[in-house]
Parts: sequence; C-alpha cells; structure tokens
Amino acid sequence: MVTSVTSLGRSGLSDWMIQRISAWVMTSYLVFIVGYFFANPNLDYAQWTELNSSLPMRMFSLITILSIAAHAWIGMWCVLTDYITVRLIGPKATAIRIFFQLGMIAVTLLYVLWAIDILWGI
Repeated sequence: MVTSVTSLGRSGLSDWMIQRISAWVMTSYLVFIVGYFFANPNLDYAQWTELNSSLPMRMFSLITILSIAAHAWIGMWCVLTDYITVRLIGPKATAIRIFFQLGMIAVTLLYVLWAIDILWGI
C-alpha cells in the first residue's frame, strides 16, 4: 500500500486527468510540428527561427515541456510505488523509493529549467 509519505497528497483521479491532458498536449504539439513540416517541404533556417521565435509557439512549446515533465513524473511515480515496495524489497523500500523520487524530481526540474532557458534565453 502506498503511504501518505510518497503519495504527496495527490489522488488517482487527478493523476489520471494530468496524464490524459498532458498526452493530449503532447499529441497536439507533435501533429502541429509534423503538419508544419509537410506544409513547408523546403523549410530553411529563417522559417524555422521565425516559427520558434513567435510568442504563441514559445508558449505552446513551454506547455508541451511542462506536460512532458508532469507525464513523466506521474509515470515514474507509478512505477516506483508499484515495484519498490516493502513486500518486494524489504524494510528499506520506502527510503529507497523516496531517494529515487527525489532523483526524478531533480532531473525533471533540471530538464524543465534547461528547456526554459533554451526557449526564453533567460
């Protein structure tokens, strides 16, 4: 059973909704990019730069990056809470699981900040 220490106050319904919404955002982004490539078969650097420097595209990219981070976090949280349990690993499972969850938070936060720096040039 997942304890309140590792659930971080979330519910299954909110996780399910975040997974579905983030999947929809990522799919929309992919469809848009593929459609843009098909609409511009002779795409050059100037066109690509113009597209990615526009505010709507930067916002769409930022929302997609945040969706990827949320989707990955919930997916990894599910895997960690399903497979790093006291029954499977022993009494140190909770400490090991928290260690991996903190590692996932650190890596995800690093990637999000790096992507924001690339997008916005902070």
